[in-house]
Amino acid sequence: MSAGDQKHPYHLVDPSPWPLITSMCVLFFAVGAIFFMHYESSILFYLGLIAVCFSCFFWWRDVVKESEKGGFHNKVVQIGLRYGMLLFIASEVMFFAAWFWAFFDVALYPGVD
Repeated sequence: MSAGDQKHPYHLVDPSPWPLITSMCVLFFAVGAIFFMHYESSILFYLGLIAVCFSCFFWWRDVVKESEKGGFHNKVVQIGLRYGMLLFIASEVMFFAAWFWAFFDVALYPGVD
């Protein structure tokens, strides 16, 4: 379906194999890291790292291709993406503010309840 066939201004993504492939590569990378730390065998670690990098590259390539050549990222979708990124950054700021608040509260006033 092309961008001209849309009946609404929102973009619903097509199913992609990349989340599953990337999660398997990350599992491979984690198992390689465990083997590297316990048995000093680094081949699985580096193969997993390379697999994660390649899967992320191809996933991001598809996202860029979808946004530039597919024509699906109209103004409504772009605003939604911007709001999503803004809310993500705001949630990270609030998380770290709460974490540091709790840390300094315990560190500076250890006996106060």
